[in-house]
Parts: sequence; structure tokens; C-alpha cells
Amino acid sequence: MKTLMVLGPGCYRCQKLEEHARQAASELGIEYELFKVSDINAITGFGVTMTPALIVDGELKVSGKVPPVEEIKKLLQ
Repeated sequence: MKTLMVLGPGCYRCQKLEEHARQAASELGIEYELFKVSDINAITGFGVTMTPALIVDGELKVSGKVPPVEEIKKLLQ
């Protein structure tokens, strides 16, 4: 099971990243658990300076943008 974390204050772009991550994982048939992190101290604790950000299994994969579903699929494999 993969652990996905979407970091950001909950803005439109953060919601879009969550939506794309869920869709990518579902299309790949990956079991996952998704967490949303909106606390600024927690976000900066991951070394993120630009949101939204996506962390997969503890590794920062995306920061400051909302990649398309196809790109996220590649990050999940």
C-alpha cells in the first residue's frame, strides 16, 4: 500500500492535486492511503517551500505545480 500526502493550505490547486493523485492511483489499481497536510509548520518540515506538493511513501515528488494524471501515474510506479 502506498502512502500519499498532499501538502497545501486547501486551495483550488491543492484540491486539484488531490483529485489527480486519487485518479492516477485508481487507474493504476494501486492500494493507497491519502493524507492532506495543511499545517504550515508540518509542510515546511518536509522541506516544501511551494505548494501544492505531493509526497509518495515519504519522498517528495512534486512541489509548486499540479501535474496531469499521466505524469502522476509515472511517479507512483
